[in-house]
Amino acid sequence: MNKRIAITLGDPAGIGPDICVMMAKSNITRNHIFITDPKLLLDSSKKLKIRIKINLLKAVTSKTLSGLGIINVYPLKLRAENKPGHMSPKNASFVIDTIQTAAEGCMRGDFDAMVTGPISKSILNAGGYKISGHTEFLAKLCKSKSIMMLMNNRLKVTLQTIHIPLKKITMEITKNKIIETVRIVNEDLKTKFGYTKPKILICGINPHAGEDGLLGREEIDIIIPAVKSLKKMGIEIDGPVPADTAFIKKFVNKYDVIHSMYHDQGLPVIKFDDFSKTTNVTLGLPIIRVSVDHGTAVELVGTGKADISSFIQALKVARDISKSAI
Repeated sequence: MNKRIAITLGDPAGIGPDICVMMAKSNITRNHIFITDPKLLLDSSKKLKIRIKINLLKAVTSKTLSGLGIINVYPLKLRAENKPGHMSPKNASFVIDTIQTAAEGCMRGDFDAMVTGPISKSILNAGGYKISGHTEFLAKLCKSKSIMMLMNNRLKVTLQTIHIPLKKITMEITKNKIIETVRIVNEDLKTKFGYTKPKILICGINPHAGEDGLLGREEIDIIIPAVKSLKKMGIEIDGPVPADTAFIKKFVNKYDVIHSMYHDQGLPVIKFDDFSKTTNVTLGLPIIRVSVDHGTAVELVGTGKADISSFIQALKVARDISKSAI
């Protein structure tokens, strides 16, 4: 069965509109519904000299068309004039509106999944929206927990904490929070990815996983007790292991996911491994959300040099998850 995927393009002045136009040549179908202002796509197509045809939808449930260069668009209007390559807080409400429209459509069942393009958190905050990212915003919108997982063909990495300052990380890591997060990761790997009994490896937070308390006691006082409790619940989890060895070949081959304690502990590794094929999947939501794992790349807008591979991969991952989800 074909799966309908809602797609947002992120900041209108970023690389999202160009990527959409470039993908229209061969990588989008009638099951891809873009939620955006069609003028963005028309302006981009003129700049890139790529022919497109826009099929405007009167409702998210409207019949879609297929064909070379056809882009199915559920139209939302920009709040201010867009200047490609120059992001403006005046269009922050437009960005939020696109994300919310896609998410609400997924919750209603109009879409089977949503794929999101890159946003600028600082621009959204300057526009009056105090959010630290898609993941947290969608959790609030869906009234659920959310966990960031980055994945490619070789690795899956989940995060205990996401977009918080480094000095606040240890305050956010508690036994109960680790248990709650890992249980969600375990459940979503089963229900959304088809794992029967996921194998999870958890990282320590300190160098050398604390070196038996010499370099910090978080492993002894928090992480190890959490792991013991999770094992009693029947979850297959090992660790904590030092983060500097968690990603060696024997662990990558043995475990289905590596659970890191903070953003810059796990993500640099997976991005270095295969940046163009790495996508961001939000676990814990009642909907399926996948994102590209690159930024707004304003320096590439209008050049035709944008790499569309991450967006293509995100569409594939969203389709695959929606097919296998229980």
